[in-house]
Amino acid sequence: MQGAVAPDTQQVPPEKQVPTQPDEVEEQELGLLGYSSPNWRGATLVDKSRWCNPKFGKKLELRFNPVVAPSAFLLVAAFVTWCILDKDAKTKFSTAKTVITEAFTWLYIASLDIWAIVIILIYASKYGKLKLGNDDEKPEYPEGSWFAMLFACGVGVGLFFYGVSEPVSHFSQPNRYTADRTMPDNEVAQNALNLTFYHWGFHAWVVYSLVGLILGFMTFRKGLPMTMKSCFYPLIGDRIYGWMGDLIDILSIITTLFGVCTSLGLGTMQVNAGLNFIFPSIEKSITTQVIIIWVITAIATVSVVTGVGAGVRRLSEICFGVGMFLMMSTFFLEDSWYLLNLYVQTIGYYFQTIVKLGFRTDAFELLNITSAQGEDRGRSYTDGEYDAPETWMNGWTIFYWGWWISWSPFVGMFIAKISRGRTIRQFINGTLTAPMIYSFLWLTIFGGSAMYHEKAATAAATTANPYCCVYSYSAINWDKVSSLDKLDTLLKDVVSPDYHNRTSCTLLFRDRWVKGDYGERNELTGKEAVEAFMEFYKIPSNQYKMAVSEDRATARLSCLQNDDQWFALMFTKGKLGVFLSIVSLFGIVLYFVTSADSGSLVIDIMAANGDQNPPRAQRIFWAFSEGAAATALLWAGGNDALIALQTASVMTGLPYAMLMSFVCMALWRGLAMEFGDLNPYGCDFKIGIIDPLTTVDVALWTDFGKQIFIAPYTMARTVSMLGASRASSVAIGVTGTTLLVSWITLLLVELEVQGAFAISWCCYLSFAFLLAAIRCSVRGQWEINGNFVEDFFASMIMYPSSCIQIYTAMEGKDGRSTLMTDPKPSVSNGSEMKSVVKNVLAV
Repeated sequence: MQGAVAPDTQQVPPEKQVPTQPDEVEEQELGLLGYSSPNWRGATLVDKSRWCNPKFGKKLELRFNPVVAPSAFLLVAAFVTWCILDKDAKTKFSTAKTVITEAFTWLYIASLDIWAIVIILIYASKYGKLKLGNDDEKPEYPEGSWFAMLFACGVGVGLFFYGVSEPVSHFSQPNRYTADRTMPDNEVAQNALNLTFYHWGFHAWVVYSLVGLILGFMTFRKGLPMTMKSCFYPLIGDRIYGWMGDLIDILSIITTLFGVCTSLGLGTMQVNAGLNFIFPSIEKSITTQVIIIWVITAIATVSVVTGVGAGVRRLSEICFGVGMFLMMSTFFLEDSWYLLNLYVQTIGYYFQTIVKLGFRTDAFELLNITSAQGEDRGRSYTDGEYDAPETWMNGWTIFYWGWWISWSPFVGMFIAKISRGRTIRQFINGTLTAPMIYSFLWLTIFGGSAMYHEKAATAAATTANPYCCVYSYSAINWDKVSSLDKLDTLLKDVVSPDYHNRTSCTLLFRDRWVKGDYGERNELTGKEAVEAFMEFYKIPSNQYKMAVSEDRATARLSCLQNDDQWFALMFTKGKLGVFLSIVSLFGIVLYFVTSADSGSLVIDIMAANGDQNPPRAQRIFWAFSEGAAATALLWAGGNDALIALQTASVMTGLPYAMLMSFVCMALWRGLAMEFGDLNPYGCDFKIGIIDPLTTVDVALWTDFGKQIFIAPYTMARTVSMLGASRASSVAIGVTGTTLLVSWITLLLVELEVQGAFAISWCCYLSFAFLLAAIRCSVRGQWEINGNFVEDFFASMIMYPSSCIQIYTAMEGKDGRSTLMTDPKPSVSNGSEMKSVVKNVLAV
């Protein structure tokens, strides 16, 4: 290591020095918000990020955050090592995914609905005219290139993988619609495509739009670094440069990496399937897929090094062109009038049902309690089951929501990076409206064509062309199998539930068994014959032969694996099938590369404190880290690699869903301050709600420890200073003490009395509500920014800090903010709870 210099954790590269306002005044200590410039509106804030800038000779230089980059890498390395060494990783992935779905479906569903409402309100408000940048700036990229890039990095690979397979799965596999035997087949098909629209529509893109919007605003308008911690500046101010900001960026890197890995894994599986279709000698296997990952990673690394302008932009434009060619070719080769009808019809259906779908959590299905009266209603989709499966939400909506959330730092940062100079309204149009319309067209053309073939194959099934589906023989009761005379019963649980199809499969099996296709028939028992048949069926080419007509023009796609269905659809185009499959493979690889290099660049930017041009060596490092993580997931998942990929997104998306809710608050507050609707420099609590966790202050730690035990006394004293009578103050103290003691006592009682914890937490929430009401009144007295929701969560999560805040503010001693003035009778902030406090004091 010639000429190496020691890392300097305080050195800031010249390009990261952000100019301050000429009239900047001395920084003031503002407590929770902690803003460093008195001129928020139109001001450029100061970047105080920590840096490590080692140099190795004259050519190699690194620039990164000394906490974020190493921590994120170590966590990724630990995960990769665990996946390789733990032979039971696949089972643990599956268990984790199930647990998250059972416990947090409500959080995923409600969060995206709330974010959608926030984006709509911003779009319709006066804030929509604000530019992401200076008022006189022009967009950096033309409309076509801009849309191609945001679409390519947003959903490209996924639409190839699920564009055909998802509508077919919803149409042919158990779900809440197929459980209803009275529902017409055409309505089931319509619901299948509508569910696909729901997963790829407004809710998917609103996550990206939200993150991209606040990043563009804080970076191009306020001068902060383009990294996820900057999103929280309107809430925690300069604390983003401490451990909280580092933690946010570490979580963002991990979340982004596994979100990208999910796409890389899906893309790899589909590339492998395409190669197997075109070149049957190339097997579908984990080994092949690992080779594909590293070939693509190498190609993506070259693109990453060239940067967005020369690399990602041109790749995105080519990807978009290839996608358009495939989409238009399929449109004209299929029944075009049918597809146009379906497009218009499904859009109307989508908007009719979006609210219903948007709030659906499958609450009853997750109970996994089968209706005893289902058989009498004739609603069962398989023998003995009468309701939608409890696993459907797990495998579809929750996976998608986790996937979109885990991609949000990556896609949000990328689209913010390419959207400078556009207004908020233009940005939302570009990231919501246009992609949604295009995605719907894609899903209609490919998904609608797939369901056309599915319905045609089912209707045309004969003994000669049975379009046979075989699933699994693990559920067969072998003790009852004596001979092939009961072959129809034998295959009952391994073929499609459609009886006609089952009979056709049975005849096909019997015919081939008699001919000795599976060995000498006299030497095989019934079990051995079926096992031989299943071994035969495991070969993808054999599955394909049994699921299509002789001329390949009609295919029952549901009989094939998800990653095979796209290419099976291409092969229905006759002599053009091979050509379209090759073009598809080319497009998938390009989208694959685009996602990989975009993800690597964004991860590197976050690890480098938002540096838009990090050193090339770092870009290469993160590109190979992505490849290693994707390899680990495929290796751990084995034959069920899709489960591992989905679980990675769901698990990393969960904590980020909670974080994103604060992003909504930060965005609204930041825009309100920019327009002068909110004053960020008025009175505030000097002591922040999380200061005891972020500062080294023995006196503060001592006060915090005391308030754990004497919080009710502090609440009573504060109420007294607000003007309440002595009797009211005593009542508040007694009530608070009773609730707090009951909380602790009942938690201990739970050891002997099952269910006591429920009453315990009711007591604690009541205590937090009482404290929040008092805090709200104190804010109103001093005109401190905030709302009751914030008061409640502050009181619930950190009640000792809330007690310190309210008491020191009213007492006027050390804890009072330097900007606090004499209390005013006005309660413009907090008046919403004034009546609540009065009622409490009147007890």
